[in-house]
Amino acid sequence: MEKGLIGIQMSTIKDKINELGAYGTLKACAELGYHCVEVSQIPMTPENVAGMKKASEEFGVKIAACSASLEPMFPGMPGEYLVSDFDKIVADMKELGCDMLRIGMLPMTCMGSREKALDFVKRADEMAARLKEHDIDLYYHNHHVEFAKYDGEYLLDIIKDTTRHMGFELDIHWIQRGGENPVEFIRKYAGRIRLLHLKDYRIGELRMPEGDFDPQKFMQAFTDIVEFAEIGEGSLPVQECIQAGLEGGSEYFLIEQDSTYGRDPFESLKISRDNLIKMGYGDWFNL
Repeated sequence: MEKGLIGIQMSTIKDKINELGAYGTLKACAELGYHCVEVSQIPMTPENVAGMKKASEEFGVKIAACSASLEPMFPGMPGEYLVSDFDKIVADMKELGCDMLRIGMLPMTCMGSREKALDFVKRADEMAARLKEHDIDLYYHNHHVEFAKYDGEYLLDIIKDTTRHMGFELDIHWIQRGGENPVEFIRKYAGRIRLLHLKDYRIGELRMPEGDFDPQKFMQAFTDIVEFAEIGEGSLPVQECIQAGLEGGSEYFLIEQDSTYGRDPFESLKISRDNLIKMGYGDWFNL
């Protein structure tokens, strides 16, 4: 059976960088049994890049992908961007032996507007062509906002059909939250998905608001119980999603959990790891 490589989306453990440093964080990942990471929400300082490179070499941790925005998510937002820091981003990726870059989100300035979103996508696809000259592939990561419909079509499908150079990093939880079947949706994107995000979907316990009954507070609590879950602890058909991804060309399967609800993220990653091993993916954790 063909296999992929299961890893960690580092936004899940971003707070560990301050505690352990980049080197120590990747060392801890390897000790937990993970030998692949996707870098996201980690400041790309010389110290962090050097620490990740050293840990990658010493502990056999593959840097599958790095992250960068095309431009600020909203005006004045600090950070590194492809439009202004292209050479540095490429240099950091070469240093880490990484050939995939991902855009994590539609800019907030483009949400709710088909025209603004497509203008962004056009420029992102042009940037993808520029990155290909440096042997780097650019990928776009979905949330649920791309399942807004324009003239009967999902924005995400419109993005797919109007781009030539950019691929997609599909996130199974956000597809579900967008109202679609993740397995079927992954199959539609076959050939453009070297990266896949594994994130389970759970309906949490309804916590009734205290005090006298308030319809607005109740509806807020009632509709806010969708949670990000450890793999195997939610309701998604994870194995079928992984198989669809593998058949569609996915090489890296990155576990991301936006919130662990007070649980140490390494504990959450251990639960996900153990469940994936029970599902038969024990040999997907090593290069």
